[in-house]
Amino acid sequence: MVRMVCLVLVLLLSGGAAADVADVYDFSDRAQEQRYQNLTAELRCPKCQNQNIADSNAPIAKDMRNVVYQMMKDGASNEEIVESLVGRFGEFIRYKPELDSRTFLLWATPAIAVLGGLLVVAGVVIRSRRAGMESQALSAEERSRVDEMLANEDRSS
Repeated sequence: MVRMVCLVLVLLLSGGAAADVADVYDFSDRAQEQRYQNLTAELRCPKCQNQNIADSNAPIAKDMRNVVYQMMKDGASNEEIVESLVGRFGEFIRYKPELDSRTFLLWATPAIAVLGGLLVVAGVVIRSRRAGMESQALSAEERSRVDEMLANEDRSS
C-alpha cells in the first residue's frame, strides 16, 4: 500500500516537472497569427535537424520564434524575416531551399535518379530482346533427340 501511494505521488509530482510554458504572443488579428504560424512552420530548427521551430523545444528555436515575432511587430515582410534567419543560420534552416548554383544538385538529384533508373530499365529490355533474337532454332539432330526423349517419357509413364 505504501508503494502504491509513493508511486502515485511520484507520478503526480513528475508531471509538473515535464511541463513547458508555451510561447504566448499577442497578435492584432487572426491573419497576423496565421502568418506567424506559417513562418515558424517553414523554418527548420538548427539543433533538432528535422523539426520546425514551431514544434521544437530547443532554446535556439525559442530564440528564432522570438526573432520572427519581433520582426513581424517591426513590420518586416516574410522574405525579410526568412532572409535574416538564413543569413544568421545558413540555408539549412529552409525546408525548401531556393534554386541557385549551390543548391542545383540538391534539386536535380531526383530527376537524375529517375533518368538513371529509366536508362537501366531500357538497357535490360534491350539486352533481353537481343538475347531472344540471337537464340537459334534447334538443328535437325537436336530436334530428333528431343522427340526421342519425349517418346521415351510417354512410354515410361
